[in-house]
Amino acid sequence: MKKSLLTIALGCLTAASCNAAQKVDEFTTKSGKKVTITCIKHASIEINYNGTEIQIDPVGAGVKPITDYAQFPKANIILITHEHKDHFEREAIACVRTPATTVYSNTAVYNMFRNSLPLKNGDSIQYAEDIKIEVVPAYNYTEGRTQFHPKGRDNGYILTLDGLRIYIAGDTEDIPEMADIKDIDIAFLPCNQPYTMTVDQLAKAARTISPKVLFPYHYSETPISQAVLKLAGSGIDVRIRDYK
Repeated sequence: MKKSLLTIALGCLTAASCNAAQKVDEFTTKSGKKVTITCIKHASIEINYNGTEIQIDPVGAGVKPITDYAQFPKANIILITHEHKDHFEREAIACVRTPATTVYSNTAVYNMFRNSLPLKNGDSIQYAEDIKIEVVPAYNYTEGRTQFHPKGRDNGYILTLDGLRIYIAGDTEDIPEMADIKDIDIAFLPCNQPYTMTVDQLAKAARTISPKVLFPYHYSETPISQAVLKLAGSGIDVRIRDYK
C-alpha cells in the first residue's frame, strides 16, 4: 500500500476492560475508517475495525495478570494461532463469544474445540467485502527448538481491513516464508527464546517484512528495548507495549 493512502495516528487511552491500564493505538484506513488495537498482554490483542470486534488469542487466567474478558465487547471474530495454554483458553473465548461469533483456529485447536473453524497455512477467508484473513506459516526451525512449534501445525494471520494490512505472526522464528509477506502496515512479532525469536532474529524478520509499525510481543522477560536499538535507522516505527 502506498503511504499516501494510509494515515497512521497514535492515540494513548486507558481501557477499562482489564485489571490494568492498557495502551490503545489508533490507526486510520485508506477510506478513513478507524482501527484501534488494544494491548492486553503477552499474545492477547483486541482489534476493533469500524465496529467489528476481533480478539486474538484471548487468555484470561492462564497468563498473568488475570484478564476479565467478560468486560470486553462481544467478538465478531476470534483468531487462535495454536493450542498452547498461553494462546488458547476456552473460558476466555466463552466470555466474548456469541452464536454469531466466528472462531478461526489451527487444526489442532479445532480437534479440541469444535466450535471453531479450522484453517491451515495458505488458506484465505474473505470474511466481508472489506475484511480478509490470510493464514501464513508459524514454526521453529532451529535445532533443539522444532518440538515447540512444528512446521505446518500453527498459524500466523494477515488481516486486511479496508486495505490496512496487519500481520500477527504467532509463535515463530524468522522463517524463510516471511520473504513472501508484503505490504504490511502493522506487524506483531514474537521475541522470547527458546520458544520464538531472539532479538537478533526479530530484527532480521522486521527488516525482511518491513512494516510501517512494529509491535514486539510475546516477549516475557526478554530485554525488548534492544529491539528498538537494533532497528534504529530502519524506518520502522517500533512501539513497545506491555506484551510480556
